[in-house]
Amino acid sequence: MAATTHTVTNQVPPLVGYDVFAADRALSEAVERHIEPGVLPVAREELGELGRSAGSAQAQAWGAQANEHPPVLRTHDRYGNRIDEVEFHPAWHRLLGHAVAAGLTDAWGRPAGHVRRAAGFLVWTQAEAGHGCPLSMTHAAVPALRTDPVLAAEWEPRLTSYVYEEGLRPASDKAGVLFGMGMTEKQGGTDVRSNTTRAEPLAGDGEYLLTGHKWFCSAPMSDGFLVLAQAPGGLSCFLVPRVLPDGSRNVFAIQRLKDKLGNRSNASAEVELDGTWARRVGEEGRGVRTIIEMVAATRLDCVVGSAALMRQAVAQAIHHATYRSAFGGLLIDKPLMRNVLADLALESEAATVLAMRLAAAYDTDTEEERAFLRIAVPAAKYWVTKRCTPVVGEALECLGGNGYVEESGMPRLLREAPLNSIWEGSGNVQALDVLRALQREPQALDAFLREVGRARGADHRLDAAIKDLLTELADLEGIEARARRLVEWMALVLQGSLLVRWAPPEVSDAFCASRLGGDWGAAFGTLPHSLDLASVVARARPVAD
Repeated sequence: MAATTHTVTNQVPPLVGYDVFAADRALSEAVERHIEPGVLPVAREELGELGRSAGSAQAQAWGAQANEHPPVLRTHDRYGNRIDEVEFHPAWHRLLGHAVAAGLTDAWGRPAGHVRRAAGFLVWTQAEAGHGCPLSMTHAAVPALRTDPVLAAEWEPRLTSYVYEEGLRPASDKAGVLFGMGMTEKQGGTDVRSNTTRAEPLAGDGEYLLTGHKWFCSAPMSDGFLVLAQAPGGLSCFLVPRVLPDGSRNVFAIQRLKDKLGNRSNASAEVELDGTWARRVGEEGRGVRTIIEMVAATRLDCVVGSAALMRQAVAQAIHHATYRSAFGGLLIDKPLMRNVLADLALESEAATVLAMRLAAAYDTDTEEERAFLRIAVPAAKYWVTKRCTPVVGEALECLGGNGYVEESGMPRLLREAPLNSIWEGSGNVQALDVLRALQREPQALDAFLREVGRARGADHRLDAAIKDLLTELADLEGIEARARRLVEWMALVLQGSLLVRWAPPEVSDAFCASRLGGDWGAAFGTLPHSLDLASVVARARPVAD
C-alpha cells in the first residue's frame, strides 16, 4: 500500500509524562486545605513523586500489562501436591511494590496519614485500579486488629510496612505483608449473619479450626485474612494466616478465581476452609462489631477509588477535546462539547472534595468527626460510586470511536466503574445503613447537619436544598422505600456545601444551579448556558501550572 495513504493528522497525543497530582487542582487544593503546615511540604513532595510516576509511560504500560495478563490459579504443583497459589504478571508486582513503597498501606500512625494516603490512592490507582484491592484490605485491617493488642503488636508493623515482598512464607520472615478479607458466602452475600462457616475452639487461647467456604475472598494471594465464622458464642472474627509459623501451608483451598466484568488484574476467589487454623480477633459473638471498622475504611476507599476513575476519565476526555479538531475548530471550543466536559468536571470535583473531606475526618478523630463519618461514609459510598459509571461512559463517548477501542484505556475504566458500588455493600445496603444511623445515633445526624450548615447563607439554592432535606428527614412515613432518594439528596447537599466553601465560584455556582437548583437535564451536557463553563473545563484540564 502506498505510504501516502498513511498520513496521520488530527490524532491526539497520548496523555503521558505528566504529574497526575499537580495536574488535579481539586485534589492538590484539598491536600493544602486538610494537612497542617508542618507536614505539608513532605506530603507535597511524596505526592508529587507519586503523581509523576502515575503519569509516566512506564506505569501506564504496567497497568495495561497487568490487565492483558490476568492472574492464573495454580492449585497443584507438577507432582500433585496442593499449593493453591495465584500467579501474577510481573507488572502487577511492580505496581504493588511502588504503591507499598509510597505508603498506601500506612495511614493510621503518621501525621495526616489518612489524607496523605487517600490522595496517594486517588493518584496511583489512576495508573491501574485492580491492585487497589489488596492495598485497601491491608490498610483497613489495622483497626480491626487493634481490638486485640497482642495481634496488633505482631501484625501492624508488617501491614504498614513500606516494603513489598511477594511469595508465600511465614509472616515473621517478611518485612511487609498484605491482607485480604473473607466475609460473604454462597447463601448469604451481604447477610453475613447467615454465614455457615464453623469455628471450633482449640486448647490454645484464642485458637480455632475453621470449616466452611467463602464465596468471595478478596486478594487470595495475601499473607493473611480476616474472616467471619460461627463460633460457639456466635458470629466471630478470625485472623487466618496463609503460612503457619513453622513454614507449613495453612488449609486454604482456592477452588477457582472469579471471571469478573472488570478488575481483571486482581484475583477474587472462592475458598474452602477445612480444619484451617485461625486466631480469634475480638470477642466471640462480636464479629461484625470487630470487623465493622475495616468495612468502613474499605467503603471510604470505594469512594476514593471511584473519584480516581472519574478523574482519569474526565482528564482523558478534556485532553482529547483539547487536541482534536472537528467542524473547523477544536472540540474544546465547541459550546456543546464544553457543556459536556464542564458537567463531567463538576461530578469529578465534587467526588474528590467529598472523598478528601472524609479522609480528613479520620485524621481529626474527634467524637464529632466520628459521628459525622457514621452517616457521611455510607451516604458518599452510595452516591459517588453510583455516579462513576455514567461519568466514565460519557467521557468515553467524548473520544468517539477512539474511546471504544482497548488501546485508549477507556474500556478498562468503564469495566471497572461499577465495581465500587457493589463491593463492601451495594446501594441498598448503604442506604439502609444511613437509615440505621439516623434512627439509632441522633448525634450522627447532628454532626452531619452541622457540617452542611457551615455553608448556609452562601448560596440560596444550597439553603433551599438544606430546607428540603430537613423536611424529608422529618417525614418518617415510607422511609425505607424512600431511602435511596433521601440518601442521594443528603450526598448532594453535602457535596454542594463543600464546594460552596472551598471551590472556585464558577464550580460551586454550576453545581448548585444544576444538582441542587434543578436547572439540569437527564444527561450530561445540559448545564445552563449562562454559566462560566469555560473556566470549569480549564480548571479540570490535566496540565500542571
